Amino acid sequence: MSDSGEGSGKGKLILGIDLGTSHTAVMSSRGDKILLRSVVGYPKDVIGLKLLGRPYVVGDEAFEMRSYLDLRYPLQDGVLSETGERDQLVARHLLAHVIQQVNPGPNEEINAVIGVPARATGANKGLLLKMAQEVVNTALVVSEPFMVAYGLNKLVNAIVIDIGAGTTDICALKGTVPNPEDQVTLTKAGNYVDERLQTVLLERHPELQMNLNIACSIKEAFSFVGNPQGPAVAELRAAGKPVKVDVTDAVKSACEALLPEIVESVETLLRTFQPEYQPVALKNIIVAGGGSRIRGIGPYLREALRPYGEAEVVCVSDPTFDGCRGALRLAEELPPQYWRQLGDVAGA
Repeated sequence: MSDSGEGSGKGKLILGIDLGTSHTAVMSSRGDKILLRSVVGYPKDVIGLKLLGRPYVVGDEAFEMRSYLDLRYPLQDGVLSETGERDQLVARHLLAHVIQQVNPGPNEEINAVIGVPARATGANKGLLLKMAQEVVNTALVVSEPFMVAYGLNKLVNAIVIDIGAGTTDICALKGTVPNPEDQVTLTKAGNYVDERLQTVLLERHPELQMNLNIACSIKEAFSFVGNPQGPAVAELRAAGKPVKVDVTDAVKSACEALLPEIVESVETLLRTFQPEYQPVALKNIIVAGGGSRIRGIGPYLREALRPYGEAEVVCVSDPTFDGCRGALRLAEELPPQYWRQLGDVAGA
């Protein structure tokens, strides 16, 4: 779809897309607001094909049918897998489905800004743009924390910490397009918490029937750092029977395991600001992404950064859509002919 169609009278559809390891969020200039799982499901055998009635299914529907589907997550650690043709096919199925969800008209020109991890490789960005060109006219990839910052108008003397499922991306905003040295990508994020939580619970309670889906649901229900507000008790199963388990210490341990590297990265980026702006940036720290829902994360980071001065840490109000909202705002305010000044572009 790379033909711009000049003079054809096309309408324009502008999209902001936060393409995530676990979920993908999309907002459009028409007011669409969509969230779906970043997963594609294929039948395991002929019975699954009969039950499904189609070659594959995408998103929440695929996850709900996981008992008889082979689930493929095309994004690992927030970036497209580059290992083989099958992985790329899965990614194409996901991306095409994402665009279909906004019901573009047959004559609409589609321009999309797509978020990627802060330190995604040039090869990975190129692969994503190549796929995007098959379903949109013009695409720009920008770092996910920059998308958040743009949407919140926090572009000068600020630090954004975007804790997703596959990566934690941290970006220093200095009034210009962030350079590589202004950004950090950590692979300890939400999925890491799930894995650590599952490990800790099974070490303490080997009789439990536990998998990563259950660990994730426990995290989403009880996640916190610092002092607990009260006991966290989860209803689980052991040998097929329901049991109640106090998961307070396990949840605290798993969530706090994220924070040392985040604090170290913030300290490193803080030192890259001019000395006179460092106290300002320290009071302008924003936590975004699903990890911003971890109770107590703001006070924890403030205390950890105390040696550098008085810090102020706020969590975004809408961690699900703040990233793609910023991408949409960027796409609407800056015409595609200027996108190359911001990052990698296809079709402009």
